[in-house]
Amino acid sequence: MAQSIVKEAVNEAATESVQEFAGFSTNPAPLLVAQYERIAREEMQALPFYHPDMPIVAECTLFEGQWLGCVLTPWMLSVVVLPGPDQLWPVRSSSDRLALQLPCGNLTFMVGELPESGQLLACSLMSPLDQHLGAEEGRSLVSSTLKMLHSLPVQQGEGRVDLGRRRLFGARGR
Repeated sequence: MAQSIVKEAVNEAATESVQEFAGFSTNPAPLLVAQYERIAREEMQALPFYHPDMPIVAECTLFEGQWLGCVLTPWMLSVVVLPGPDQLWPVRSSSDRLALQLPCGNLTFMVGELPESGQLLACSLMSPLDQHLGAEEGRSLVSSTLKMLHSLPVQQGEGRVDLGRRRLFGARGR
């Protein structure tokens, strides 16, 4: 009996071994756009908050060996992180949360997964989108957000740093 328990434990350990996946050697933005276009077409168009005039846009840059990007869809604006060239990421549980320190401040990301690119980290900045946001404004927002992610936080008043999401979009904080 003890032998079968040990054998089961060894088999479980072998099947639960740490899995990893390799990073992207080239910019994953085109792959993200293609996947979100498919999701939009097959799953999202009928939802009431879907913004039909909003394009799907993704921009990514390398930051500390990882792909840091911003994705705009007709239903959300998110910051994403994907593994960069020569990176190996462990497979994590979906919806795990990770806090990352970026030049702009700290952001909390959730582990998500897309069919073709695999796991990624995503931080929602706007969901659903403001229905008054135009397509050109949306495109501009992607580029501006990516630039702000690489910016140092602005100090206000008595040396306090405002890391809130509202600050990221220029809204006046309290």
